[in-house]
Amino acid sequence: MANPRVSSDALAAFAVFADHLNMTRAARELHISQPSLHSKLATLARELGRPLYLRAGNRLQLTADGERVARFARDHQERLELFLADLRGVPVTRPLVIASGHTAYLYLLGDVIRGMLSDRPGSLRPLHTNRQEMQAAVRTGQAHLGVFSLHVLPADLVTVPIAGYPQMLLMPAEHPLASRRSLRLRDLAGAELIVPPPVRPHRINLERALTDAGVGWTIAVEAEGLPMTLDFASLGVGLAVVAGCVEPPPGLVARPITDLPRVTFHAIHRPGALDDPRVAELFTRVREAVPAPARRRAAR
Repeated sequence: MANPRVSSDALAAFAVFADHLNMTRAARELHISQPSLHSKLATLARELGRPLYLRAGNRLQLTADGERVARFARDHQERLELFLADLRGVPVTRPLVIASGHTAYLYLLGDVIRGMLSDRPGSLRPLHTNRQEMQAAVRTGQAHLGVFSLHVLPADLVTVPIAGYPQMLLMPAEHPLASRRSLRLRDLAGAELIVPPPVRPHRINLERALTDAGVGWTIAVEAEGLPMTLDFASLGVGLAVVAGCVEPPPGLVARPITDLPRVTFHAIHRPGALDDPRVAELFTRVREAVPAPARRRAAR
């Protein structure tokens, strides 16, 4: 198709739809009817000559082309807002979005979020995600910056190591291993461990390390997310392996496991994202908020 005409209105509607992947919520945010939204999305797909989303079971998901269009639509909307703000001489009000998970929000990003919202209320919006959701949000422009520990680095995004921590065994202060300054995997033989569900990368890597070391162990309970892991550990349900940035709850202590690999947190963004001074400032604040020892470990 030569020089296709693309509706800016349809692009803006698609950007909102891509945030929700739900016709009802997207139409409500746009203050239009669902049939009207469906018509705009169909018009955009027809103008581009590409399917933009599909149904998988009872969910909607973007196609690969849909992700690219969503990224462009968000960039287009942001550039338009920046231009209009500059033209009118008013401050940009659209918040930056940061995507991360429990551990980073609890122990790495708290001061950054608190400081930015104190300086400019409403300037930052946290998005709680898992790794895959974070990468999708950054890739499509739904989030400006992601912060996560990554086991596999995405080839199409910029990843910058910002913090490194040893893996620690979390246990009651009266546990026999608590008297040790450091541990090895063999010290976990026979332990009852609090672990994530089987599909989580931490579970997969921990199981592999214990198997390779010939260490037998049992599942105390499967826990989804760090807060639940800490709650179960505090109740005495079992021991847990956590990143060294985690502060042990009262009654618990943590000891490094020297033959487990370090956990490295990365800041993740799209190529060129730091050309936006607001994103560059957020990135700098995140890096500078990391304690110096953790920054040095990440740089090794």
